Amino acid sequence: MKISRYFDAAVLKSEMTPQQVEEAIREAIAWDSYSVCVRGCDIDLALELTRSTNTSVGCVLDFPYGYGGLEAKRMAARAYAAKGVEDIDMVMNYGAARGGAWDVVEEEIRAVVEEAHAKGVIVKVIFETSQLNARQIARATEVCIAAGADFVKTSTGFLGGGATVEAVQTMLETAQGRIKVKPSGGIRDYETARKFVDMGVHRLGLGYGSCRTVCEGERAAEQ
Repeated sequence: MKISRYFDAAVLKSEMTPQQVEEAIREAIAWDSYSVCVRGCDIDLALELTRSTNTSVGCVLDFPYGYGGLEAKRMAARAYAAKGVEDIDMVMNYGAARGGAWDVVEEEIRAVVEEAHAKGVIVKVIFETSQLNARQIARATEVCIAAGADFVKTSTGFLGGGATVEAVQTMLETAQGRIKVKPSGGIRDYETARKFVDMGVHRLGLGYGSCRTVCEGERAAEQ
């Protein structure tokens, strides 16, 4: 499978204008990204632009800090799922995880899963692995499995260095096929993207501007 079919192209910078968002989405579509991952305010535009294309629409929830609380997460999930997104990438309450309040973490994830799955929407849980140790990453993966989530995801791209081989390996080893894994953040070249795919991940979160670089790297590697 070509590398672009792993892409969840992130269009998430807070300062982006509607015109910039449209340009970014069109670029991601042009490179045949699996999906675009957008802000809540851009869902309608993304759905319009991707209609009749190979690219689907996902959105972030409680992004980028994850501290909105259970009811805010639940209500946002209900609203986004009703709009017609295919994926919701929610930020885990990683402060609660760091403090050992795993019941809070699991309850919030389960609330989003309930609302999303009622509409057939996939849920990816963003850990912000730069703020967690390996033991916490493993525990968070187990919590996501227990709560019924579909994916675990490393990072928002807004804090720390993004995906690392060590964090992704911990997720994969803990998951044992029970949940899918998405590295995100810091994936800017083909070599990095290919490394994660070869490890066994299922999607790649990268900035829309990196789609071209990664795809061109794939073409060069095939020559």
